[in-house]
Amino acid sequence: MNSPHPETLELAADLRSAIGELVRALRPDDTLPQNQAGVLGLLVRDDRACTVAELAALQRVRHQSMARTVALLTEAGLVTQQPHTTDRRKLLVTATEAGRTALYEQRARREARIAAAIEARLSSEERETLRSAVALLRRLP
Repeated sequence: MNSPHPETLELAADLRSAIGELVRALRPDDTLPQNQAGVLGLLVRDDRACTVAELAALQRVRHQSMARTVALLTEAGLVTQQPHTTDRRKLLVTATEAGRTALYEQRARREARIAAAIEARLSSEERETLRSAVALLRRLP
């Protein structure tokens, strides 16, 4: 594999930085810590149940860290843990309705803040450019 062109590397650095700034600007309004929102997002996205080990692997964190996150989510009533259907030694973690609601509300607050900034700071032409950029960003992963 060839190394990326220096201009492409510079663009990648600028993009990473801009996305990072946007995410950091949105965090003060969050009610769920990032690690908890990430776990809820995984569970809600595909309406799935996972073990703590599976969640840890998906989030690329240690099992102990994920166990603590799941315990906090359970205490808050945002997830439940039920015995695994085929291996009773394991517990499956699923999002509760309260967990779904908390995640959707946090996402809605973020989206409203972004929408307000778009309306306040971007012209209609810039909005169309941004719409095209979003489509391009979706092609990168």
